[in-house]
Amino acid sequence: MKAVCLISGGIDSPVAAYLMSRAGADIAVLHMDNRPYADDRTFDKVVRIAARLREVTGREVPLYSAPHGPNQMAIHKSQCDPHYQCVMCKRAMQRTARELAKSIGAEAIVMGDSLGQVASQTMHNIVFENEGLGFPVLRPLIGYDKLEIEKIAREIGTYELSIIPSVSCGMVPQGPATEADRSRVAKYDEACGMESLYTRAFEAISRVS
Repeated sequence: MKAVCLISGGIDSPVAAYLMSRAGADIAVLHMDNRPYADDRTFDKVVRIAARLREVTGREVPLYSAPHGPNQMAIHKSQCDPHYQCVMCKRAMQRTARELAKSIGAEAIVMGDSLGQVASQTMHNIVFENEGLGFPVLRPLIGYDKLEIEKIAREIGTYELSIIPSVSCGMVPQGPATEADRSRVAKYDEACGMESLYTRAFEAISRVS
C-alpha cells in the first residue's frame, strides 16, 4: 500500500508516518506550508523530520510541500464563522492530500490525529472534516494518548526535532468549534471556494526532497 501522510512539524504526524511505514506502507509526506502564518523554522523542521524518517524506516519517504497560507487567508476573509477556521483548514488539507495521492498512485491519506487532543480532533469534527472527501483517511494514533505518542517519537528520534521552537500556525481562532454542523460546513465550503482552494494548492505542490 502507498499513502500520503500530512506532516506538520509537530510531534504526532511523524509518529503516524513511522507506524504506517512499519506496517508495510510506502509513505510520501506532504507538508501544508502555512507561511506567512508560520515561520521558516517550521519548514526547516519538516525537512529534518523527513530525513530522520528515511533513516529510521530505511525507505525513500519523499517530501512534498503545498502552499497553505493563501487557503488560510481565503477562509479567514470569507463569510465563514471564525470558530470554524480549523475545521475548514483540515478540509482543505485533506483534499489537497487526496489530489496528490491520486497523482502518485497512493491509496490513502494518513493523519496524526489523536482523539480529542485538540479542537479539530474531536469525533464530531473529524466526521465533518472528512465528509465528502471520498478517499480513505487512516489515523494510526487515534486511540493513543500524548505520553504514548511522545515515547515513540523519542524512540525514533523525531521528538527532539519536533519540539524545536517555531510558529506553526498563527490562524488558530479563540474558542475553535468542537462540534461542527453539517449544514454550516457545506455553506462555508461554498463561501470560501473550497474546490478552487485545494485545486490551486495541489497545482502548486513541489517536491522538496
